[in-house]
Amino acid sequence: MQATTLDHSKAYSDLQVAMRAVELYAQRHPRPVQVNITQAAEMLGLSRPTVRKLMQSGKLRLNSCGLIPIEQVDALLLADSP
Repeated sequence: MQATTLDHSKAYSDLQVAMRAVELYAQRHPRPVQVNITQAAEMLGLSRPTVRKLMQSGKLRLNSCGLIPIEQVDALLLADSP
């Protein structure tokens, strides 16, 4: 029983270290507010023509700067995740 408690404690400690590493990375590499078509394609794992088709279908829309808001990319990623 005590070994299980130690295992859980170690796993929790490892998780805290990993979460802190992610926080530090995010602070040094902030996510863009908007991306261009090439960046969106890379983030989505799609080709540029496929991203353009998503734009034509209305699933992705350009903002007034001609860029894709990151929230739209995130929404597509969430929709495709299990």
